[in-house]
Amino acid sequence: MGAATLPVASLTARADTFPSRPITMIVPFAAGGPTDVLARIVAEYMRRSLGHPVVIENVTGASGTVAGLRASRAAPDGYTITIGHWGTHCLNGAIYQLQYDVRAFEPVALIASGPQLVIGRPDLPAQNLKELIAWLKANGDTATSGTAGPGSGAHVAGVFFQQLTATGFSFVPYRGAGPALNDLMAGHIDIMFDQASNSLAQVRSGTVKAYAVTASTRLASAPEIPTVDEAGLPGLYIAYWHGIWAPKGTPGEIVSTLSAAVMAALAEPNVHQRFAELGQEIPPSDKQVPAALRSHQAAEIEKWWPIVRSANIKAE
Repeated sequence: MGAATLPVASLTARADTFPSRPITMIVPFAAGGPTDVLARIVAEYMRRSLGHPVVIENVTGASGTVAGLRASRAAPDGYTITIGHWGTHCLNGAIYQLQYDVRAFEPVALIASGPQLVIGRPDLPAQNLKELIAWLKANGDTATSGTAGPGSGAHVAGVFFQQLTATGFSFVPYRGAGPALNDLMAGHIDIMFDQASNSLAQVRSGTVKAYAVTASTRLASAPEIPTVDEAGLPGLYIAYWHGIWAPKGTPGEIVSTLSAAVMAALAEPNVHQRFAELGQEIPPSDKQVPAALRSHQAAEIEKWWPIVRSANIKAE
């Protein structure tokens, strides 16, 4: 009789409401970075909806590809999810020979979009974007732009800028955006295309010059910085959008539960305030849903993969 009841017990266990234990969110970068900070803010509020903590696991290396492989091989049961962005879930697919497909994850929610800033060393002669372009054309042999490494967002943005402006300058790779920004402040490099969330504090303190924000609208947190359209370079739109994904094959009802928890977190006024302080804008609720993230990722891949491949950008 005991043996006959086992299948029934097993079915009952499987019918338990998801989630029944903590969830792990894989962050592909080090603790304290922009992506990690966003992940921790969202995870803190997801707990309220899910009734269980969302534990952050930082899995670093190779521009997020180590974390991507880890997430792609996780059980599709909803207990492992990952946060990523323009670099990890778009650019990496064209830059690296991956053992997984960046398009194969189950989208959960689009959570934020943060444009880059075109910034320069504090003593750069150019006072606006048009003057910067003219200065780069006149000093192309010696001008330098800092990046977080080959294929990083700063590198790809710089290539896009070169294509639109017919300028030429050298890229100087660093181990991360932080060291590059430090050298920019010190005047060792000339310009940088950096996440607003990483360099707004330096812009406000006057240790770097800001020439434009790479968006069609000004940042609410920095309304004094003109858009690229206003500054004379329309179309230089570059954003570090962030999303959350689950492994391929995660059941739809579990994805829906996770998505609802993320969207509830994004609706919190405190989350709006903290994201704004980081130069991140939360999309409208209809743009947060899984289908919207899937469409946005596909559109970004269609735009950026040809740019990366035409410039022959490869990981080193």
